[in-house]
Amino acid sequence: MRRLFAIASAATALVLTLGACGSGDSGTAGDTAGKASAPAAGEVLKVGVSPVPHGQILKFVKDELAAKEGLNLEIVEFTDYVQPNVQLQDGELGANFFQHRPYLDDFNASKGTKLTYVQDVHLEPLGLYSKKLKAVTELADGATVAVPNDATNLGRSLKLLADNGVVTLKEGVGTAATERDVTGNPKNLKFQPLEAAQLPRSLEDVDAAVINGNYALEADLKPASDALVLEKAEGNPYANGLVVAAGHEQDPRVAKLAKLLSGAEVKQFIERTYSGSVVPVNAG
Repeated sequence: MRRLFAIASAATALVLTLGACGSGDSGTAGDTAGKASAPAAGEVLKVGVSPVPHGQILKFVKDELAAKEGLNLEIVEFTDYVQPNVQLQDGELGANFFQHRPYLDDFNASKGTKLTYVQDVHLEPLGLYSKKLKAVTELADGATVAVPNDATNLGRSLKLLADNGVVTLKEGVGTAATERDVTGNPKNLKFQPLEAAQLPRSLEDVDAAVINGNYALEADLKPASDALVLEKAEGNPYANGLVVAAGHEQDPRVAKLAKLLSGAEVKQFIERTYSGSVVPVNAG
C-alpha cells in the first residue's frame, strides 16, 4: 500500500502540473483562437496523437494513403490528455486525434477552449484489468480498484462496474457518475483515482484497475482477451475522433484526413492490427 500512496501522490502532482499548464496556456490561446492565416497549398498538417493506437493509425495513413491525396502529415505524440488540446488551441497543432466527444466537451467547458469535433474514427473499449484476479467475481471484500481521475472517464469506469454488477449507481446518472453516486457497493470496494496514464503501472499495487484502451495497449495488455470485463461497442458514445480548433473545420487538409480516416483501408488496418481491441466505427 505504501507504493500505492506514492503512485497516487505522483499522479496528483502530475495532474496539478498539467492542469496548471492547461489553464494558463488555454487562457492565452482563447484570445488568439481563429486568428491564424489560411494554410498554404501543400502546407504540413501537424496532428497531435496518443502513441497507441492513434499514432499507429495515423502513421499508416501517412505512409500508405496521404501522398495520393496530396496530404502532408506531421505526427506529434503526447503521453497525456491535456497538452494535445492546449497546443491545438494555441495553434501549435492543426488537429489532434486522441479523445472522445464527452472528454472534449468537458475540456472546453472547464478550460475555456474552443475546439470542434470533426468525426469519429474508432472505439477503444474501457476495461477492468488485474494481475491478481482471473475474474471480476474474485474481487474480495475491501479490494482496491484504481480508476481514471478525469471526470468523463471516471463516470465511464463506474458505469462499466455497474453494468457488470460490481456496484450500483444512482438511477439515471449514467456516465456522469462520481463516487458519490455509488448507492450500492456490496464488496466495500475502495476506489483509487489516478491520472489515466498511471493506471497500468498501478496494477502492481491494487487489486484491479479500470484502464483506457490506449494505455492498456501501450502496456502490452490485450483488451479483447486480458480484460476481466470490457465495454460493449454497440451504442457506445466514447468513439475517438479527429478534432480541430473552431473555425478550421473547412481546412482542406482536415477534410482530406477525415476522408482517409473514415475509409475502408483504415478500417481494414484497425481490424487486422488490433483484433477487436480497437473497433472501427466510421468506415466507408
